[in-house]
Amino acid sequence: MSEILVPRRRPAQQRSREKYGRILASARAVLIDAGFESFTFDEVAKRAEVPIGTLYQFFANKYVLICELDREDTAAIVSELRAFSTRVPALQWPDFLDEFIDHLAGLWREDPSRRAVWHAVQSTPATRATAAATEKEMLSIIAEAMVPLAPHAPLEMRLGLAGILIHTVTSLLNYGIREDDYSFEATVAEIKRMLVAYLFAVAQV
Repeated sequence: MSEILVPRRRPAQQRSREKYGRILASARAVLIDAGFESFTFDEVAKRAEVPIGTLYQFFANKYVLICELDREDTAAIVSELRAFSTRVPALQWPDFLDEFIDHLAGLWREDPSRRAVWHAVQSTPATRATAAATEKEMLSIIAEAMVPLAPHAPLEMRLGLAGILIHTVTSLLNYGIREDDYSFEATVAEIKRMLVAYLFAVAQV
């Protein structure tokens, strides 16, 4: 089983939290500009205006730092999902999917660092395992929201469906973003149509 990558520590004091936030923001910028293969602590430290030793106080290596960025991204999605889930079943599943996919598409299009982080966490077994652990809360929320859609489906099945939903959306958004805006919007529309049809098929099982 792969090791779950976590920071050596997270800051408690305000000044340290600001420094930590600056490191994370600088890491995103380096990831966008240089790509993961050329991503170095030296460049992150330079942009964050901190000694490189400060990075090593928090992160053992660049893989741990990347996984912390993934946690940050996932936490933002979890927050949005919690807001959506309070509206289910009043918010019908096609509407839920429509709004949630639009939200993810907006993040994917407007913040290139999210795409860069998503690619980076696929790089090693440890980063993939860490990303899988990170997404568990997100999948649990979606699985719970699925109860009105598939009331007889066991939790394990709903968690599996949630994983399919999230990974299908992110993979296809990554595919669509390589084209122009029109093609991206067309991809988003097809994602919605495909997943609504799939989930309604599941609901009838």
